[in-house]
Amino acid sequence: MPLALPAAPRLAVPAVACALGIAVLLAQSGCATLMPGAQGERPGAGTSTPTPSHVEPPPPAINLAGFPLPYRQGYADGCASAGGREQKDAARFAADGNYRTGWADGRALCARK
Repeated sequence: MPLALPAAPRLAVPAVACALGIAVLLAQSGCATLMPGAQGERPGAGTSTPTPSHVEPPPPAINLAGFPLPYRQGYADGCASAGGREQKDAARFAADGNYRTGWADGRALCARK
């Protein structure tokens, strides 16, 4: 005589579908967030003066949180320069490698948009 296995409990199909749908929505919503204040605009757009060395630049559309302040300032000035009119602190560009690298990266990345 064969042994009968106990029946496994079954979840209702709508409950499983609902849970799967919620999980997918949560996963997608985490990928679509922007930094506060970053609506796709270029930082410093419309200004013609470079970012002063003691001022935090406006937040760009990408996360630069781990980069030093001079890099972020150079990135903001380089990104603003991608629109046509060059915005650069020539003295800092020559003397500060972080500012120079940030400026070049900002201009290159924002020129692609």
